[in-house]
Amino acid sequence: MTDLRLTWVQPEDLIGHELRQAAQDGRDATRIADRWHAAGGLPAPDRAGASPVPATPQLCALAGELLDELALLPTPLAEREPTDLPAIRAACPSWPDTPAEPSPALSVPRLHAAWLGRAVGCLLGKPVEKLPLSGIRALARATGNWPLRTWFTAEGVPDELAAAYPWNRRSAPTSLAENIDGMPEDDDLNYPLLTVLLLRRHGRAFTTADVARLWLDELPAGRTFTAERVAYRNLLAGIEPPETARYRNPFREWIGAAIRADVHGWTNPGDPAAAAAQAHREATLTHTANGVYGAMFVAAVIAAAARTDEVHGCLRAGLSVVPPRSRLAEAVAFGIESARAHRDFETVADALHAAYGHYHWVHVLPNAALLAAALTHADGDFGGSICRAVSGGWDTDSNGATAGSVAGLLAGHPARLPEHWTAPLKNRLATSVAGFDGTGFDTLAELTRAVTHGPAGQEPQKEARRT
Repeated sequence: MTDLRLTWVQPEDLIGHELRQAAQDGRDATRIADRWHAAGGLPAPDRAGASPVPATPQLCALAGELLDELALLPTPLAEREPTDLPAIRAACPSWPDTPAEPSPALSVPRLHAAWLGRAVGCLLGKPVEKLPLSGIRALARATGNWPLRTWFTAEGVPDELAAAYPWNRRSAPTSLAENIDGMPEDDDLNYPLLTVLLLRRHGRAFTTADVARLWLDELPAGRTFTAERVAYRNLLAGIEPPETARYRNPFREWIGAAIRADVHGWTNPGDPAAAAAQAHREATLTHTANGVYGAMFVAAVIAAAARTDEVHGCLRAGLSVVPPRSRLAEAVAFGIESARAHRDFETVADALHAAYGHYHWVHVLPNAALLAAALTHADGDFGGSICRAVSGGWDTDSNGATAGSVAGLLAGHPARLPEHWTAPLKNRLATSVAGFDGTGFDTLAELTRAVTHGPAGQEPQKEARRT
């Protein structure tokens, strides 16, 4: 009999992540940690979603008990890092004003460029996801691709180097240069599809409960990870949002909500406040505090990018919706300052890893710092933005995707994106979200424009076109 080790939900794995989260948000969990380690409990897996061997029933039960005890510990950062939207707005002295008149919807070509940019950046980062920074650099250097400027390839990589730093096993068959044949499935693309569906069905007045129902109807549970998988499990157990984001969810300040935020920016062009508020309603299904701010930041950056071709003002707009005393604001500011201080991006990445390397590679803080640094350093250039975001490590496909979305939107038209990046995608997206498999990015742009100012509860007659 083979054990099924479901990732990201086993109590014996969650407890280690929650202890780490407690240390980062200022809770004194020393007594709880001592009990866990004295009973034989292990730290959380460093990069995998589950430990290789199941815990005993007794240890598993203890992990659940300790998770509940950890949830009762007060955090001294709660006042600085609220989750409720009114408190977030009150903490933001530069919260942006709502435009007097709604901006016109983004053009289909501009949305097309943003969708393509998101896909290209994601695909670039897929083969090196989970690899340490040293491995990414070594693999790229071995093929003459450093500083990073094009797709990763296995051709020419010495056997010993490939063994030391194996490509992501699920992604290498579809994302190395020699293997790309259209855009393969990825959660960084599945979530924007789901948000388009959300807006088609409920309009921009959707609730967090609407998001939950949509996921249960349309999102396969096996396509969720980290905070999203825990929240999905909580929904199935009868727990309602926003408690879905809190109950035994040590990933609630990781990057997951940020990778779901693009459509909220695309559909609120020129209105960062509305984009951030919309992203907040979706994010609170799965995340709290900095995890929510990550989504609000990305949505506001993209909403601002919809009305400019200058990236630095977009980043300022993103920061305007983040509590300035929060760790997310500090991380973004550090990323921007580091990018301005050094001409060589490798030096920038080293500074970021020195400051944030103690966080998990999927946590929102290091990744937000890297995203801000990459966009700042590349000064809006498309290839420069995605290559810097991926070459900095951590959550490579997610950072590449968001950087590509912003830079693609700034470019303004798919023809302005280099063909060597876009041609391998063949205008074809693979996904397990029903009705979208094989859809072209041009069609996705049309569908996104249709929901920008559309009424709630009406599904456009046009079906997703496959190419």
